[in-house]
Amino acid sequence: MADLTDSNKENSQQINQFHPGSGTLYVVATPIGNISDMSYRAIETLQQVSLICAEDTRHSQRLMVHYHIGTPMISLHEHNEEARLGQIAEKLSSGQSIALISDAGTPLISDPGFKLVRGLRQQGFKISPIPGASALISALSVAGLATDSFSFWGFLPAKSKARQERYQQLLDNKETLVFYESSHRIADSLKDLSDVFGERQVVIAREITKNFETILSGTTSIVLQQVINDPNQQKGEFVVMVEGVAKNAADQEISSEAKTVMSHLMTELPPNKAAKLTAQITGAKKKDLYQWALDQKAD
Repeated sequence: MADLTDSNKENSQQINQFHPGSGTLYVVATPIGNISDMSYRAIETLQQVSLICAEDTRHSQRLMVHYHIGTPMISLHEHNEEARLGQIAEKLSSGQSIALISDAGTPLISDPGFKLVRGLRQQGFKISPIPGASALISALSVAGLATDSFSFWGFLPAKSKARQERYQQLLDNKETLVFYESSHRIADSLKDLSDVFGERQVVIAREITKNFETILSGTTSIVLQQVINDPNQQKGEFVVMVEGVAKNAADQEISSEAKTVMSHLMTELPPNKAAKLTAQITGAKKKDLYQWALDQKAD
């Protein structure tokens, strides 16, 4: 990248202590739908690097033509990224800078590139992000669900049994849950979600930034019915977001009698033992009692 600013050159020299004079791998976010969602810095970087590694060069060619980017491209996808590692490391060592892009959005977020980035980082090369579009963050920003704590689980398993098992593992998580889902599985996936989670607040973002962008929200059964009733809501790419379990959910299901017994026992016993005895005395669930005890201490 011959015409980087002096400050960028200084930063590169400071960080590349294991490979002085080597180039940088730029991880560049590209639009997730609307081609105008491309930062000036991203365009400039793609124009100035020596090589672009693209998930699908044919797919990315439209973006290159639109922004008059003539930089050579090679493919880098899940089947060849380990094989490309040596080739890319050699070019970086020679002082060439390279850009990594995916078909859409921020590379490595449910897209190829993890093995490449990890391998180059282990070898001491500088890797720098060029931030931009991300379906995950864009969907959360308009969902109206809590974002102070969330977890992202990528694409859900394809088979219903495995999908339900994944949901079951996350049933008691308090943070907002985020998944990616495909068009041919969205209805079945929401049905499994409803079976496992029951009525929970759900938001699905479809075709974000594209012409047919849709945001549906409501309880699990309502959103499922909307998707089933409208075939158009089963087309495109989806981000599924699920409200975390309420922090006081256990509190709501515990009787005042159980809370009284639990409170007395906790003065003499640790929460786990107090919960076990209270469950035997009152019939309340030990798990709920233990969580209630932890919530009282947190408060």
